[in-house]
Amino acid sequence: MRSLALPRTDWWLVLAGALLMVLAYPPFHPLIPSFTCLIPAVLLVVAGADDSRPLRRRLVQGFWFGLTTNGLVLYWMVIALWHFTWLSALGYAATIVVLGLFTSVLFALAGWIPARTGASLALVFPVLWTTLEWLIGHLGDLRFPWLGLGTSLTGFPVLVQIADVIGARGVTLLLVLANVTLALGWLARRDRKRAGLLAAVVVVTTAGVGLYGMWRMRTLPVETLGRVALVQPAVGFDAKWEGEQQDSIVRALVGLSREAVATEAVDLVVWPEAAVPDYFFRRRAWKQLISGHARSARTPLVVGGYDVIFETREDYEYYNSAFLFDSLGRYDTQPVYHKRYLVPIVERVPFFNPRWLDLRWFGGFGAGAPGPVYRVAIGRFGVLICYESAFEDLSRDYRRRGADFIVNITNDAWFEETSAPYQHAAHLVMRAIENRMGVARAGNTGISEFVDPLGRTYAVTRLGERTFVVDDLVTSSAVPPYVRLGDWVGWGVVLLSALLAGVALWRPRP
Repeated sequence: MRSLALPRTDWWLVLAGALLMVLAYPPFHPLIPSFTCLIPAVLLVVAGADDSRPLRRRLVQGFWFGLTTNGLVLYWMVIALWHFTWLSALGYAATIVVLGLFTSVLFALAGWIPARTGASLALVFPVLWTTLEWLIGHLGDLRFPWLGLGTSLTGFPVLVQIADVIGARGVTLLLVLANVTLALGWLARRDRKRAGLLAAVVVVTTAGVGLYGMWRMRTLPVETLGRVALVQPAVGFDAKWEGEQQDSIVRALVGLSREAVATEAVDLVVWPEAAVPDYFFRRRAWKQLISGHARSARTPLVVGGYDVIFETREDYEYYNSAFLFDSLGRYDTQPVYHKRYLVPIVERVPFFNPRWLDLRWFGGFGAGAPGPVYRVAIGRFGVLICYESAFEDLSRDYRRRGADFIVNITNDAWFEETSAPYQHAAHLVMRAIENRMGVARAGNTGISEFVDPLGRTYAVTRLGERTFVVDDLVTSSAVPPYVRLGDWVGWGVVLLSALLAGVALWRPRP
């Protein structure tokens, strides 16, 4: 363990960064930690230059910084995965160790590239940090783009309106740049003129972003499409799989829907992810019950459930799915949406087929094709299931194919009362702003809510409450630059990181 030892001053900076990072994200996310949480990281990288072995020290600094910050922010993984296996602690440990190793490499590069090229840390660190965010979201079956730093600002929508041009990745880049600039200002504090100038750069840039946000919030054209009901049945995780309760769960869902449409005119009803606790081919009576309800209410219904496609009795593929029952109760006129991006381990075991060990119906969900854009009377929409809300490309693809709004269905019961449901819901603020689309989110145990195209949430439910909410779905017809350009900032920082590393590698040694 001596190889992982750090000076006491470094430990204080690691702990300060971890605490600020936790505070920056939901459910806390006050403003100041977002602009200061990476200052300790920058101070660590700078301090590494004074070591006789700077590369080794920065590798260790980065490992502990990544391990500690992610360990605290993602603590809920142990609680969530415990529902599936007692080995959840190992999965959690593996996740934060891998993220710690990634951060270790980032710290090493952040010290090595400026030393070799003379490039400013104010350029190198933001580019590398944003590149790391991009990389984590593009790791195939292991991708997990949870909480980019820009997402910490979702409690202040005026400061993230610029995401309609630069996307969530661009907001992260600007936020990291602000952190690095303030850190460099602190290091130059004895030179008051320079320190003041650096602080002024952050203030002026933030003010400019805020002014853009205020302008967009005043000028963006918005419209109300119709009334949508979000059903939140609050079914416990274990109760869903108890066979004797499953019929009553479906009847209760229908009962909540009937109550919602009886209170006022509703144009669309949304049930959460996995609301129907079994496959329809086993429970055909459930499909008939739901169909009859949609037909009698004359209201289309989005239903989260499971689908299976059989090639033969032994050859099949099963999916986490969303079904659309139209206002005539028909469920075969529209394709079933099969979830595309699957939760690692729980829905898709990476690099391994669970059926090799005859683990039937576990860990081997199929990944679906690009989802359909459904059409109902109030407009066109695409469906995101669970943490697909964290993937910016899915919402953008729906918008490019003509969607007017997004429906997100999720089952956060396995998170229990941790910070995870609040973190999860925050991603939709970014998706709404990037694409200027309204969002309707139905969660089994909450949070159920609406998000308008300016990123403002409303009709928000409490966690664990059995309820429904009905409100106007607000969207916009504006198609912003981000929809046309995509994640240009993400690709840009990846290329720039490669260029910086290449220059550093090939530059002749002095």
